[in-house]
Amino acid sequence: MSYATVSFGNGYGIFADDDGVFYFSKKLYPDVDSLHISALGYKDLSISTQNLASTIYLETQADELDEILINVKVDRKFSEETLKPYLDDDYYHCWLPTIESEIAVFFPNTKEQLTKITNIHFPITLESKDWEKRKRKNADKKPFSTLFKVKFYKNNNGIPGEVMTYDNIVFRATERNGDNFNLDVSNNNLFVPSNGFFVSIQVLGYTDKVGKLLPNKKYKEIKSNNGVVKIPTNFRPLLPFTDKISTNRTFIKRVFLNDNKWIQFMRGNIIDSSLLRAGLNNYGVGVTYRVYKDD
Repeated sequence: MSYATVSFGNGYGIFADDDGVFYFSKKLYPDVDSLHISALGYKDLSISTQNLASTIYLETQADELDEILINVKVDRKFSEETLKPYLDDDYYHCWLPTIESEIAVFFPNTKEQLTKITNIHFPITLESKDWEKRKRKNADKKPFSTLFKVKFYKNNNGIPGEVMTYDNIVFRATERNGDNFNLDVSNNNLFVPSNGFFVSIQVLGYTDKVGKLLPNKKYKEIKSNNGVVKIPTNFRPLLPFTDKISTNRTFIKRVFLNDNKWIQFMRGNIIDSSLLRAGLNNYGVGVTYRVYKDD
């Protein structure tokens, strides 16, 4: 399964690539004795790392998606509306993406008409190769090639609930995309539920030149007086947060930690955050809608 989640427990894990392939060995992960594998549309599987087979099979589960949200074709006039993303090139106003972090942003439904999601606009921050020139727009940027996974969730009493589609939606961002990545989802038939929806972004890792996910180790091991400490690897690009949204619409979760539960990104929920201390409470994602005229 493309981009299946492979958790090791203790807050660590990796992802399969687009062919469903992942690399695991005792040399890379000597203290891991079991794997916990999950993928959209399939039952979770826990398996021992001893005598691990080269191919692992997952069992499908019933599709619980509402029929109205899939394979819908609407043939009527419409208008387009766009909520622009909030851009910021200050490195200190940014979230540092790690493999275990997923960020979801809530969008309320403000329309009575049938509304389709056609584009998501993800703001990103580019870093200059030369620190002294970091404030110059025309400064050369540090190169990166990073794969992201995007999910859409129904609103379940104010937190992300069931997924709206089982499609694997991914995109590769590089420094050549600029500070606003436009993701076209017009073919995914995503219609806004009556009580709004969440869109999330999660880094899968760095890729090669053609966009193939690389089998990089997803944490660093640092020796300390208390033994070896595992530090999650940070990936580029950085994701800018904003103080221009009054309500706390952003939720985060650690995919391999805290039972995979969502936490609203706000003071009182997060123990220590330089972003919240600076008043930066939301990841400023933008969205384009197609609003259909009444018959």
